Amino acid sequence: MISRLAGTYNLVFEKVQSTLEDWFLGLAARFVFAGVLFVYLFNSALTKVGDGVFGFFTITDNAYFQILPSVVERFDYDASQVPFFPYDIIVAAGTYSEFILPILIVVGLFTRLAALGMIGFVAVQSFVDIAFHGVDEKTTGALFDRFSDSVIVDQRSLWVFLLIYLVIRGPGLLSLDTLWTRKVSKAQNDRHAEDTAPAG
Repeated sequence: MISRLAGTYNLVFEKVQSTLEDWFLGLAARFVFAGVLFVYLFNSALTKVGDGVFGFFTITDNAYFQILPSVVERFDYDASQVPFFPYDIIVAAGTYSEFILPILIVVGLFTRLAALGMIGFVAVQSFVDIAFHGVDEKTTGALFDRFSDSVIVDQRSLWVFLLIYLVIRGPGLLSLDTLWTRKVSKAQNDRHAEDTAPAG
């Protein structure tokens, strides 16, 4: 009886896994990322650039205050005095990464690289929040405590787990990565067929 139940259990969940693993999990991970993080990150990025279409190409002082607070403090909170190298480059990279990486993840293009970049982004964001923005102990939180709602350790651990999944397993079949890979593979196969075709 126990052996039969174990066999049925394994059969059912092996079927679920084989049916869903190629397309559902990557799609679900990207959907959850879109629902939980995309709007948050996009609006955060908007606070770092100017208004309007052309304002997108102007990085505001607010970006420096958010990304490099200790550096701006050394220059009496005058972002225009911050040296171009490396600080302007760091702020520009951080600002536009916050726009570009989430879009790539949601549409499933260069997903593994974008998710890896977002892990780095979250790590830097968390470090800046703790080291320079003076968040309190409750906001920081801790692993293995009885609370599950801290903004940094609890929430961002789950964000990073979601991103790690996408780095390791990719975006799934329903993604631009898959379409692009298939197109490249088809072009290579066509070229190979032409190269090996008999002359004449």
